[in-house]
Amino acid sequence: MFAAIGIVILLVMVFGIFTFSGGDIGAVMLALPIEMGIICGAAIGGLIIGNNIAGLKAILGGVVQVFKGPQYGKSDFLDCIFLVSKLMKILRADGPLALEPHIEDPQASLIFAEYPHLLADKKLIALICDTLRLVVVSSGTLDTHAVEEVMDNSLKTNHDEAIAPVNSLQNLADALPALGIVAAVLGVVKTMGAIDQPPEILGAMIGSALVGTFLGVLLAYGLVGPMASRARQVIESDGAIYHVVKQIIIASLYGHPQPLVIEAARSGLLQVNQPAFSDVFDGIRGN
Repeated sequence: MFAAIGIVILLVMVFGIFTFSGGDIGAVMLALPIEMGIICGAAIGGLIIGNNIAGLKAILGGVVQVFKGPQYGKSDFLDCIFLVSKLMKILRADGPLALEPHIEDPQASLIFAEYPHLLADKKLIALICDTLRLVVVSSGTLDTHAVEEVMDNSLKTNHDEAIAPVNSLQNLADALPALGIVAAVLGVVKTMGAIDQPPEILGAMIGSALVGTFLGVLLAYGLVGPMASRARQVIESDGAIYHVVKQIIIASLYGHPQPLVIEAARSGLLQVNQPAFSDVFDGIRGN
């Protein structure tokens, strides 16, 4: 929503003030399709050269994330705390055998079924279940440091995969000013081929060429760059839920008291995603 509002403000302020100050918007609009076609065509071609199908889909998904915003909100982080705490409580109170059915088939688990939004995230569920499988198959003999290292590797892999399209968007933003210059140079070449034309015609052609430079800079710093930044924010926000899982599992395996484990996971969240202390502990007592 905010991204769409920002784009509208960007276009209105740039083109509106240009027109208000006496600029000929008609000349810009006349050159816009050609210059935009060159810049966007080169940008799309570069993206295709530098990515496979999966990478291109991920970039498109990153753009969608800019407009949709984070997948998880405060209630989802609260649910995650409840879910993982319940699983660790079963492990602690009833042992690995009681926990095993839930992590082997989370889709059939009554505990996981209480949190359908989390259950739909395959990566999140895999992180929870795969980690707890290590604990179950080791019958409690696995060193907690080893479990933590495995989780850190998994978190890094997930983060690197999630952030890759953002890096591609940022690379595109960095390249757009140069692509704008490409379009402008082609416009100058076209102008030089018509050097025998009257000054008013040459002036219009040079103006059209300069639109390419303008578009390259505007797209880079006014659109694609901010979109890359926003996509990074969304990914970092959603990625915090994986760290909640790690915090609760590892701290529980170290034998810390449950209130301390939960508060460490809760307080480590950004304020926008942080459930209230009372919501967490009232919910835990209710379960």
